[in-house]
Amino acid sequence: MELRDIEYFAVVAEHGNVRRASEALGLSPPALSKSLRRLEQSMQAKLVDRTAKGVALTPVGTALLAQVQRLRVTLRDIKREAEDLSQGRAGHLRIGVGATTVEDLPEAYTALLKAAPSLTGQVIVADNDVMVPALRNGELDLIFNVIPDAPYDGCFQEHLFDDEFVVCASADHRLAKRKRVAISDLVQERWTLSAPAVLNVQHVHRAFHDAGLPPPRVAIEARPVRLRLQICAATSLLSFNARRTLHQVAPRFRLKELPVAELRWRRAMGVIYRKDSYLSPAARRLIQHLRTAAPQLARR
Repeated sequence: MELRDIEYFAVVAEHGNVRRASEALGLSPPALSKSLRRLEQSMQAKLVDRTAKGVALTPVGTALLAQVQRLRVTLRDIKREAEDLSQGRAGHLRIGVGATTVEDLPEAYTALLKAAPSLTGQVIVADNDVMVPALRNGELDLIFNVIPDAPYDGCFQEHLFDDEFVVCASADHRLAKRKRVAISDLVQERWTLSAPAVLNVQHVHRAFHDAGLPPPRVAIEARPVRLRLQICAATSLLSFNARRTLHQVAPRFRLKELPVAELRWRRAMGVIYRKDSYLSPAARRLIQHLRTAAPQLARR
C-alpha cells in the first residue's frame, strides 16, 4: 500500500468523479484508475462503485476515507514539526478565541511577537461548538476560551483562571434598581442569547428548568457578544455574559448587572489543544504568556 495511492483515493472520494479528480491531481484518468485498482488490491476490498454520475464509496471506502482524513491531520503535524526543527522558526499559529476572552489575547500575543517577530498567525472568534471540531480537524492549534468540567474527547485542557457569568440589562430596565432579583421575576422577560449549543446558554435554560419555570423567551439569537450587549442596552431585552466583559463595556453602553443569584455561573477559562499531537513552540510560548497573565486577567 502506497501513501500516494491513499491520497489519490481521497481526492477521488471528495470529487465523486475520476475525471474531475484526475484534473485536480494533474493525472490522466487511466493513471488514476490504475492507482485505485492498485489500492483495492492492496486492501483486498472494493472501495468505489461506478455510477452514472461518477463514483460512489462502498462501506469500506467510507471507512477508509475517515481514516485518511485523520492521517492528513497527522501528516500536517509532522510537516510543521519538521519545518520548525529544520528552519528554527516559529511558523504559523492558528488560534481560536471566545467572545469573553478575545480582549485578553492582545497582551499575551504582543509578548509572544517580541520573542518571535517572524511569527505569523490567524485568529478566529467563535464558540466552542464551532472551534472544537476545527481543533480536532487540525484547522486550529489551540483554543483560549471557556473550558468544560470534563475535557472534550481527544483534547487536553489547562485551567488558567475563573470568570463569572451574570444577567445584565439596560440601566433603564425596570429591574435595574432592585437589590435582589429572583429567577421567577424573569419569566415574562425576553432575552438576547448566543446559540443553543453554547455552554452559557445551556446553563440559563437548565436554571429555568430546575426552578420549575418555562424556558427563557429568546427574542434575538446572536453569537457576537458585543452585538448582544448593544441590543441589550438599547432595548428591554436581558442578556447573559461574563462579568469581566460586562464591566469593560458597561460605561459605554449603560448596562447594569441584575443580582439574580440563581443564574450566577462561575466558569473556568483556559486553553484547549489536541491530545497526543504536535504543539508548536509558538503555541507553547503563547500558553506560557497566558499562564503568566492569568492572575491579572482574573482580577479584571
